[in-house]
Amino acid sequence: MVSVVIPTFNSERFLEKCLASVKEQTCGSVEIIVVDNHSIDRTKEIAQKYQAKVISVDAKRSKARNIGAREAKGKWVFFVDSDMELAASVVDDCLRKADMGYSGIIVPEVSVGEGFWAECKALEKSLYVGDDSIEAARFFRKSVFEGVGGYDLDLEAGEDWDLNQRTRKAGYRIGRIESTIKHCEGRLSLRRTIQKKRYYGKTLNRYALKHPYDARLQFGIVRPAFLRCWKKLARDPVHALGMFVMKTCEFAATKLDCR
Repeated sequence: MVSVVIPTFNSERFLEKCLASVKEQTCGSVEIIVVDNHSIDRTKEIAQKYQAKVISVDAKRSKARNIGAREAKGKWVFFVDSDMELAASVVDDCLRKADMGYSGIIVPEVSVGEGFWAECKALEKSLYVGDDSIEAARFFRKSVFEGVGGYDLDLEAGEDWDLNQRTRKAGYRIGRIESTIKHCEGRLSLRRTIQKKRYYGKTLNRYALKHPYDARLQFGIVRPAFLRCWKKLARDPVHALGMFVMKTCEFAATKLDCR
């Protein structure tokens, strides 16, 4: 069995499509665990419609994921956000990869949304496919996840990178599949992405202290993937320029609240 753990908070906008995509997996034995931070919209109602186990708890993302994993019955735990949709073969492909001796699996992420800034974000995310410095595993053998200590409760940004690094350093193999996760950004605005990065900036220093070398690659305005994929950026100069404007604003917002 694979246990899919989904943290939620007022997630009715995207949750139904997320849960429907989990139910449509070609792998038959999937348990759904929704860890909800006291939503006041239809989140719980939607989760129950899809026969998910709902855990109500006062917990942010890292703690919620750990709680979900602790309640999971599956041999494997798969951490999915409520605004994501899985290609139908994702779980099956992860299990096939796991049978090859991998304890953590990276699933490539495709960004979709409405408007200019969402298109810029989609371009950025497309540059990271196959980049081990940016992509992080989200599908784990449960015993390995527990053995390395799960998600760091002191991190609300970089927590996925941190877990990925700790898993590698513990000697476990991390692989990747080709099937994708669709990350639904909605109508993304520059203001919203700046607000999100300001929130993330509150714990980024803690991550940087744990992983100083990785942080230097991950936190810069210009990442190695941008240089490696310069031809792709050159073919779409309008969105490439927008992407660099967005990254500059995100960088400034992160530094503003970084501590």
